Amino acid sequence: MPKFFVKNGQVSEEENKVIILGDDVNHIKNVLRLKLGDDIIVCNLFKSNNYLSEILKIEKDNIVCKIKKRLESIAESKIHVHILQGLPKADKMELIIEKCVELGVKEITPVDMNRCIVKLDDRTKVKKVERWQKISEMAAKQSGRDIIPKINNVIVLEKIYDLLKNYDIVLVAYENEKNNSLKKELYKLKENANKDLKIAVIIGPEGGIEEQEIELLKNKRSSCYYIRK
Repeated sequence: MPKFFVKNGQVSEEENKVIILGDDVNHIKNVLRLKLGDDIIVCNLFKSNNYLSEILKIEKDNIVCKIKKRLESIAESKIHVHILQGLPKADKMELIIEKCVELGVKEITPVDMNRCIVKLDDRTKVKKVERWQKISEMAAKQSGRDIIPKINNVIVLEKIYDLLKNYDIVLVAYENEKNNSLKKELYKLKENANKDLKIAVIIGPEGGIEEQEIELLKNKRSSCYYIRK
């Protein structure tokens, strides 16, 4: 069943009513070609509440729905996973975002690292982030998420160190790591699966993370766990 996100002001539980605005209006009318009486799922982004709703009225700029019932959802994990991804070539970032959102990641930050082939100027960065955020929203709808994972602005690697202080666990994908693996770290995490954890995962571009960047990271955050790619 199609799922759409709305904000607080678009939902009234007292009146059992939801108003859909923006690009979703066109999508419902002209892409999905839904009609009066059809059901959709609507999620309040601010509260992650889901509602089974029936389309009552289709206008030019909005669609009015009646809330039929509130739905229980277990779509979101208690674990907050933040991917810090080195900028890849071409449009690979779009696929990375799509799959990460489908897998339950809650935040993604594109990182400009030394071995990134792609170099973006400020204007292009803004356009790219806007595009990536739309991809995140589409993937969230398709996979039944209760949030739209945020795509942050592009930053340089040196800027992430302050961010890492807020995370319980930091994993770094590093091709020169000989002993540790993602499988081992995931096994450790099984004991904390029901806890509110914040995990940051740092991934380099196609050429990987430079040794100089790894050494700087070790100096800034000694408790990172390095894993083979």
